Amino acid sequence: MELDTIPWQSTRYPGIAVHFYQSDKRTKRVLALIRMDPGCGYPAHQHRDAEEVLVVRGGYEDQLGTYEQGQVVRYEAGTEHGPRATGVPGGEPCVLLALAYEGIKLLQ
Repeated sequence: MELDTIPWQSTRYPGIAVHFYQSDKRTKRVLALIRMDPGCGYPAHQHRDAEEVLVVRGGYEDQLGTYEQGQVVRYEAGTEHGPRATGVPGGEPCVLLALAYEGIKLLQ
């Protein structure tokens, strides 16, 4: 996967960008790449249904653990967390491939 050619979309969260492969407004199912610069994170949220995440590059941590490139993580419905990219400022971003079955609810 050539990550430098992905048409990333900025988000309202500093250091976070996303690229949607599929997004179904009816079911709220989303398949997306998420890029987080080191030290940056996605706001705390709760999963409405399961979500599966593949760490494509770099790593991240949350209240449940630390995850590195190549790991697959599954969050069950009701799970709450706030992922934050690990690494040094200016270093390699964390890139995740996420499949969310029914979306999330932001907690902040």
